[in-house]
Amino acid sequence: MTSQAINSGAPPGEMEYRSRHLSPLVARCIFAIAVTWTLFQMWIASPLPFMIGWGVLIDVPKRGIHLAFALLLCFLLFPATRPKKNKNTLPWYDILLGLGAASCALYLPLAYRGLVDRQGVLLEVPLFGMSVPVEFMIGAAGVLLLLEATRRAIGLPLVAVGGVFLLYSVFGQVMPDLISHKGVSIERLVGYQWLGGEAIFGIPIDVSVSFVFLFVLFGALLEKAGAGRYFLDLAFAMVGRYRGGPAKAAILASGMTGSISGSSIANVVTTGTFTIPIMTRMGMPATKAGAIEVAASTNGQIMPPIMGAAAFIIAEFVGVPYFEVVKAAIIPALISYIALFYISHLEAMKLGLRGLPKSDIPHLARTFMSGLHFLVPIAVLIYLLLVKRWSPGSAVFYSILLLMLIICVQHLVRAFRHPEGKMMDGLLMGVGDILTGMANGARNMATIGIAVAAAGIIVGAVSSTGLNNAMIGVIEAIAGSNVYLLLILTAFLCLLLGIGLPTTANYLVVASLLAGVVIELGNAAGLMLPLIGVHLFVFYFGLLADDTPPVCLAAFAASAISRADPLRTGCQAFGYDIRTAILPFVFIFNPELLLIGVDNVWHGAAVFTTSLIAILCFSSATQNWMFVRNRWYETIGLLFVTLALFRPDALMNPVFPEFTKSDFDVFVSRGVEVTQGQKFRLHITRETDYGDRYKLFVFESETAGSSSAKALGITLNKNQVGRWQVNNLTFMGRAEQAGIDFGDYVSAIDIEEIDRLHPKWIYLVALAMLLVIVSGQLRRRGERLS
Repeated sequence: MTSQAINSGAPPGEMEYRSRHLSPLVARCIFAIAVTWTLFQMWIASPLPFMIGWGVLIDVPKRGIHLAFALLLCFLLFPATRPKKNKNTLPWYDILLGLGAASCALYLPLAYRGLVDRQGVLLEVPLFGMSVPVEFMIGAAGVLLLLEATRRAIGLPLVAVGGVFLLYSVFGQVMPDLISHKGVSIERLVGYQWLGGEAIFGIPIDVSVSFVFLFVLFGALLEKAGAGRYFLDLAFAMVGRYRGGPAKAAILASGMTGSISGSSIANVVTTGTFTIPIMTRMGMPATKAGAIEVAASTNGQIMPPIMGAAAFIIAEFVGVPYFEVVKAAIIPALISYIALFYISHLEAMKLGLRGLPKSDIPHLARTFMSGLHFLVPIAVLIYLLLVKRWSPGSAVFYSILLLMLIICVQHLVRAFRHPEGKMMDGLLMGVGDILTGMANGARNMATIGIAVAAAGIIVGAVSSTGLNNAMIGVIEAIAGSNVYLLLILTAFLCLLLGIGLPTTANYLVVASLLAGVVIELGNAAGLMLPLIGVHLFVFYFGLLADDTPPVCLAAFAASAISRADPLRTGCQAFGYDIRTAILPFVFIFNPELLLIGVDNVWHGAAVFTTSLIAILCFSSATQNWMFVRNRWYETIGLLFVTLALFRPDALMNPVFPEFTKSDFDVFVSRGVEVTQGQKFRLHITRETDYGDRYKLFVFESETAGSSSAKALGITLNKNQVGRWQVNNLTFMGRAEQAGIDFGDYVSAIDIEEIDRLHPKWIYLVALAMLLVIVSGQLRRRGERLS
């Protein structure tokens, strides 16, 4: 492999500029290491180890080998400081650091049996009459080298965050009372972080080993095969002729490639190189051209079926099949992208832009057929994931094999059609492209693997110190019982950490700290927030950091192409992406948008339609344009329509509440009257080591008549201060199955109002208002044209 090839395969992480230029000899060595890593990943993903009974690896050893390759490549690819221009030497100390870091990671698979047998006791070896803590030294060196690799590949922010959590683990006893803990010894800290399967080698890197590497490889092979250019040509052929066609083509191409690449910056560089100059030539200002590409590329990570690396980690964290993550994400992703199409159309109308000349537009049918073979492995992948419900690892493994076959056949066909072509030359070129794609995929993965491993430090610190429980007290002290303020703080934290953290690491940090806190405090406020909705909330704001000033890395990448001011580009891109920023606040309170509680196709279609109308109205309001420029009262009306269609309950509940309080003493003594299927809620206070926790349990009456504490299997006694306490529970009764525990205090009961006006009646008011606004806009447009 040539140095040019290895140098051009920049990883899709946030710090591509850090990689060094390599001499041909070094590039070939790195090529060999990268291909070896890919072969290892393909081996453990294949059924061959189980078929021949050799080479079967369990979880932690696999993770150790995976991180060893990532660390070695990181020290070989990324210099300690920004390299001087045209300097391509590889210092000897970087080779030693890489080998040392890889050796520390490889210690886990080599000594795994002993680590398990000793159950956390670190090995010490007698030497010269002294006891040398060998495993402590290996673990400490591994953690420090991982932090150095993170600094090189990702930057200082993630190192700083990891360092803070390590210090917190050791010095927890001197922390403020709200977050204090007894402290972890340095020896135990090193053992837990490096020599076990809970922290650095925990769930995040397990997902990286099992799924993420293969999907990154799949994207690298697609790009090497020419699929990126094909998607771009296809996008121009489909929408290039329409008003503002280049902008629409950029959005469509970025959606197709971004859902696979999982990196907004790589997407900007890949598609923006072609789309941004064409948009500016058609008359779009450079700032807006770059901003549209940034918004489209950023949103590529929310588009199923792949959604970047974080989607697989969400599935593992939430404990649901990957299909459920895709199902939950599909409607928000689709309406967000359609709304971006709409925004580009509004911008074209404002600027009076037209579509591309017919001569500049590729023929749709010919373009589609010319790259049909690129769609085959993608279709197979989607079929295996969503229809056959295969595991992501198995589905992408066989899709990769099919893609490799297609690459070889592609070159054989070209050789056959060429007058002087030789079939063997074509086959060799195909194999060369496959090897290059394998090397590029591994190189791309080095940055992701390092980021995920570093994020594992935070995950380990949270689980070993009980910080997630302590954070409930911290957030309660800051936000009180205001869930909306809590969500705003969570979103702000995601955007703040996104200044220096890749999307996946950002998601891991914030989800580990706050996902459970949001659920707990939401429950205490009477809101049954969906767990997957909370994780998607964190994920959305993590990726939005890429176009949020002042450090909007995707906007900086776009401005390098458009020659516009990066901060203005970032501000404009965030203005376009406000539509995406409101979606998490919608679906966390309206889980129908995530298809939770949607039981048939027609219900799903209704949710999609109303949500699409809502986000288009919001886009018109934020862009101050529909068919003509909005009047101020039209903008207010559009915002009302948006709220009414997205959150009808928010407008109806103050007038027609869903639940009303009932006399609790009556509930305890003789029960409250309910109808069959009517819901009622019990307010619970639970004492913990971190203070009182407030919970809400919802029950549904099984029969009409009286429902009492006794019927739920609860025996309550009033204590000396007049509080009702649970002192007995019926074994496997409804209360025990719901999660109520001995010693809980029950403070109140709410009964569902079954005769209230359904919130969705407000849809009629909203649609009538929208009709009035549209009529006024069309009338003014007609007057202007006449």
